[in-house]
Amino acid sequence: MDVLGSLADGFVVAFTFQNLLLALLGCFLGTVMGALPGLGPSNGVAILIPLAFSLQLDPTAALILLTSVYYGAMYGGRISSILLNIPGDEPAMMTTLDGYPMTQQGRGGEALAISGIASFVGAFFATWGLVFLAPALVSVALLFGPAEYFALFTLAFATLGGIASRNQAKAALAAAIGLAIGTVGLDPQTGTQRFTFGEVHLFDGIDFLVAIVGLFALSEVFVFLEHRGQEGERKNPPVGRITPAKGMIWRCTPTMLRTSLLGFLAGVLPGAGASLGSFIAYSVEKKLVDREGTFGKGDPRGVAAPEAGNNAAAGGALVPMLALGVPGSGTTAVLLAMLLALNITPGPLLFTNNPDVVWGLIAALFIGNFMLLAMNIPMVGLFVRVLLVPTRYLMPVVAMVSFVGIYGISGSSFDLLVMVGFGVMGWILRKLDVPLVPVILGILLGGEMEKNLRRALTISDGDPTALLASPLSIALWTIAVAGFIAPIVIGRIARRPKRGDTAAEEGADPD
Repeated sequence: MDVLGSLADGFVVAFTFQNLLLALLGCFLGTVMGALPGLGPSNGVAILIPLAFSLQLDPTAALILLTSVYYGAMYGGRISSILLNIPGDEPAMMTTLDGYPMTQQGRGGEALAISGIASFVGAFFATWGLVFLAPALVSVALLFGPAEYFALFTLAFATLGGIASRNQAKAALAAAIGLAIGTVGLDPQTGTQRFTFGEVHLFDGIDFLVAIVGLFALSEVFVFLEHRGQEGERKNPPVGRITPAKGMIWRCTPTMLRTSLLGFLAGVLPGAGASLGSFIAYSVEKKLVDREGTFGKGDPRGVAAPEAGNNAAAGGALVPMLALGVPGSGTTAVLLAMLLALNITPGPLLFTNNPDVVWGLIAALFIGNFMLLAMNIPMVGLFVRVLLVPTRYLMPVVAMVSFVGIYGISGSSFDLLVMVGFGVMGWILRKLDVPLVPVILGILLGGEMEKNLRRALTISDGDPTALLASPLSIALWTIAVAGFIAPIVIGRIARRPKRGDTAAEEGADPD
């Protein structure tokens, strides 16, 4: 019952006029950013980090704003997926399979409504899972020493690509780039300069907020500049009625409950994230209930499954971030940077040292969920109009917020140049199809990873076998190796042509 008492204290923290207003603002802005194709939760949170600092919010209020943006963006990603067949982000890709066919049948409003309800169920379930699982995970985390933490950080890097990763080599390259950037500055043990090239501004290392805004927000601007003039005109899609029939909700309820559990378990795994939760939820549900072959043709359960799964995974990804200090997804990696910038260290001691922050945040997630449910269905018409805003008007605003926000935080023109450099690097990495999240994770965790490696080797007098001395570290290394190899094996199996397809191709008439 201590957990419920702490949650009650969290509601006392969250139920202030300022925090409720920030939660409402975050939910609205997050939904808008999630609805706009190409932005998504990671970019949305990264863009608004400078705003949170410029408002001079206390840590709890700043985190409430950004996590509300996170949850709102997960909700919003379904809007363009259903109405335009354009996923707002990767987790929303599975929603297009049945959401867009429903729009073509004149049931776009019903698809949006059922997806909003499914998103609420998944996020609500995941937040309760966060309430009970995160404190329990803290007691396990107290067993971690330097060697175990080093193995845990390695596990985060190894599994970052997830099951859906297309190229683990590129993910490893991105992680190496991030770790290399993380070494810039003064050596924490000897004070020796590393890769500073005599530049005084680099003595303290690369500011991860500058790196995040450059890699995510500014690179999006450069991508737009590259493809300017290629944006087609978007027509107002038909929505129809926005209230689903009771029978549809009743039919989708078992689907929502099952896929919420699957999505939450996928989200808790470091590096898996909402994309895996959405994919597993849709695939499993299709095998369980699609006896008539209606999935992919406008079945409401095909909308409810991925939406409940990806929103539950989004909540589940907060569990390892808060309890272990290891982000469970790309967006939680950005939130981790925000925590560190606020001088709050996530991990086992977070629930002891900053209970008002963590429980206020969890309480705000509950409040934000109800806000999103109440906001999304009546305001469907407004969000449809947001989809019609041309990118040429949107991207200058993104650039302005990035430059003004970063300069407001640091007051250094050198940081603006560094941000532009990261924007160019992010643009190049995107062209090469190299993921950006491992770069950020390397910058964030590189310092702690190095410290724990040094501590483990110092304690063992330089014996590297100390990294495998405990059953816990062996288990973590095993999972890390399996998590890195599994996507490679699964990818090869998925790309292998079936015998029937091959025979059909060989027997086809060339004419």
